[in-house]
Amino acid sequence: MKRNASKEKIFFNMLRICEDRGLFLQPFRKFFHINAQLFVYMIQHRRIAKTLVSLVLVISCSFSNKIYSQANGQALFSQNCASCHAVDKDLTGPALRGVEERWGGDKKKLHAWIHNSQAFLKTGDKYANELYLKWNKTQMNAFPSLADAEIDAILTYIKSVPAPGAATDGDATATSTSGGGDNTLLYGILTLILAIVALILLQVNSNLKKLSDEKEGNPSFEPVPFWRNKAYIALIAILLFCIGGYLTVKGGIGLGRSQGYIPEQPIYYSHKVHAGTNQISCLYCHGGAQDGKHANIPSVNICMNCHMTINEYTGKDKLVKEDGTEVDGTAEIQKLYKFAGFNPAVSKVWDPNKAKPVEWVKVHSLPDHVYFNHSQHVTAGKVQCQTCHGEVQKMDVAKQYADLSMGWCVNCHRTTQVQFKDNGFYSIYQKFHDDLKNGRIDSTRGITVEKIGGTECQKCHY
Repeated sequence: MKRNASKEKIFFNMLRICEDRGLFLQPFRKFFHINAQLFVYMIQHRRIAKTLVSLVLVISCSFSNKIYSQANGQALFSQNCASCHAVDKDLTGPALRGVEERWGGDKKKLHAWIHNSQAFLKTGDKYANELYLKWNKTQMNAFPSLADAEIDAILTYIKSVPAPGAATDGDATATSTSGGGDNTLLYGILTLILAIVALILLQVNSNLKKLSDEKEGNPSFEPVPFWRNKAYIALIAILLFCIGGYLTVKGGIGLGRSQGYIPEQPIYYSHKVHAGTNQISCLYCHGGAQDGKHANIPSVNICMNCHMTINEYTGKDKLVKEDGTEVDGTAEIQKLYKFAGFNPAVSKVWDPNKAKPVEWVKVHSLPDHVYFNHSQHVTAGKVQCQTCHGEVQKMDVAKQYADLSMGWCVNCHRTTQVQFKDNGFYSIYQKFHDDLKNGRIDSTRGITVEKIGGTECQKCHY
């Protein structure tokens, strides 16, 4: 029988689409392609099989494309945008929902703005200059290393985030149960089931062909059993190798990551009430952040400076835990008194010698091989606490805002500009000061942390 070149060409084109869309791991593309050739040779005379396998590939591609683009866009959003932007509320920068529509649907302009906003302002674009003035001439970080496809992935993720209040309680429960709306596992299982069905039907088709040949008097050969067919075994082995490799790498990368971690504390402490409503500076409680490596955990003495006189919660906003349980603020203050060894009904004078430390549960933790100095960022770098910890002034309970991965830190060093002006810490970098004055360095792009060695291994690993 003659090979049908046109059908095989269509089949191979579909395989290439799957490779490009991220269905298979990039390091194994060569192996996948070789195995695909073997697979096509095996089924080239089986019309039903080719149709079924094509259907599986189309469905798999559509699922994987959606999963890949959204997951990749979410990661890129967290690494590059989340420190200044949210999807539905203004932070340091504007909310990003509907950003494409606000730019008139012109992605080229939007790409240019994200790559280098200061350079794009010089083009005289009306909307860009209005936006710059509206946000008090706050300079947006430049992202020249972001590819257009990566920016599009971020925009796709922004569109996929449900609007506030759009989901019902039932929807929220379902989303929480399924792991935040991530259906990657479900799509993977469906794809695997369809692949197994296709392989079974290939075997059935082989047996039917044998029966047909025997009926017509044509010589036929005994089909090779599925478990002894080398092509099937090779395909399954490569598939399991790819899946196992992907899960192993993903598990290794996520080892020790705790983004979103919200531990149960011995005393309910609302950052929203203290840092938000009452405008208490972060550095009042975490005093070592501007002077040393560690941000100190507040002692009972720090708490009692205020709560010697504040013995009940009279705020208008209800205090609630993450699960929605309402908290009695006054009862939590009594827990503090118990740790402090203070009973206002007995004496108005507090003896600090009777106090015992509150065993707060640490929220943010870096590996022992990572060096991080708070004072270098807070005092020298002028980095706001919210950049790494999120909007703590709006959090009822503190949680780990960023994943604190090496990639997240390195990307920040690559894009964050050092505040050289009126900053004595950077006075030793005379060359950069001279280059800025003489125009050898674009002042709109400035000096990033990377340029002063912020991405060298020894900076964080010593």
